[in-house]
Parts: sequence; C-alpha cells; structure tokens
Amino acid sequence: MVLNLRVMAPNRIVWNSEVREIILSTNSGQIGVLPNHAPLLTALDMGVPKIRHDGQWSAMALMGGFAMIDNNQVTILVNEAERAAEINPEEAQEAFQTAQVNSAQAEGKKKIIEANPAFKRAKARLEALNNNEIKPSVT
Repeated sequence: MVLNLRVMAPNRIVWNSEVREIILSTNSGQIGVLPNHAPLLTALDMGVPKIRHDGQWSAMALMGGFAMIDNNQVTILVNEAERAAEINPEEAQEAFQTAQVNSAQAEGKKKIIEANPAFKRAKARLEALNNNEIKPSVT
C-alpha cells in the first residue's frame, strides 16, 4: 500500500506523488505516517519532513502549515516549502550563520522573538540539505 502525498504552497505544488512513509514535524513532536493511518488534522512546525519513496528517503524544508491525513491521502498546506534539490548550499549555510549570530546577539524579548523564526527557517533549510537521501535514525 502507498500514501498519496501532496504538498501545496500558495504559488505551486511542491510534491505530488505516491510515497511509502512520511515523518512530519508537528507542533507537539514528530509523527510517522504509514498507509491506513488514522484520520488526523495537525499543525506543522517549521522543520524537515522525511519522505520514503522509490526505496529512498528525501527531505524538504517546510515553513509551518497544516497536514490532513485521511484515507491514505496526505495533504500538506504550507506558506513556503523547498525540496532539498532546490536549496543552494552556500546560500543556506550563509543564511544559517547570519541567523545564528542574530539570534545570539538578540537582547530583549521582542528581539529574541523576532530572531527565532529566521533561525528556525535557516536551520530547516540546512537540515533538508544534510538529510536528503539519508535514512532517518530510529531512536
């Protein structure tokens, strides 16, 4: 059995194919989705879902959103998403280092809150690059 995965951003369909398994980062932790999963609607955190298809694992950077799982259909609606192959490694590394510095130098609650999303976004993009085609570790 397979799952039909569709990842949609406002300006494009990022992913639309059959997959064997998905590991999603929700606001309350990671969940694994296999065929015949119970129906579920959940909020997604910024992070890197791992997708098993055609005998390999792939990753992408998701910038938050919602996932609906029902009847072997997984629909993910996001504000922004990038497949690992679409991410420029040098740009991602530079953005991560800048976000890390900005986050470390942030003083006061407002500045810390403003720096956190940029750091999480940069971290997700870098993790997607590093995790592409690597089987997730089981802990």
